[in-house]
Amino acid sequence: MKDVLPPEAKVSKHAKEVIQECATEFIGFVTGEASERCRRERRKTVNGDDICHAMTTLGLDNYAGAMRRYLQRYREGEELAAALNNHSRSPAPPPPGDGMIQIDVWGELSNSRGNEKHGRD
Repeated sequence: MKDVLPPEAKVSKHAKEVIQECATEFIGFVTGEASERCRRERRKTVNGDDICHAMTTLGLDNYAGAMRRYLQRYREGEELAAALNNHSRSPAPPPPGDGMIQIDVWGELSNSRGNEKHGRD
């Protein structure tokens, strides 16, 4: 939470607790909707697509768009990791950096909100 605030900003313990409670409620709200979809479809496992669908159903389109982009990049990273693991028997150069894929979720949300203001998405 402090990463998005100016360095001189201070956050009270009570404010942190309230934010945590809100985040927990939000996650429960979205997950409950996704779980209901799975129940209707007689599935036992909630996946990322269910979460995106739940966000859209609940009117959280900005979040759903950012989550879809995140999921796409995550899946691409998983495919790359699987390909690298499959070729690990032959000597290959290590992936750049530490091999981790980082995605700026806040940036994705900001992009989504900016596109919405300009009629794009």
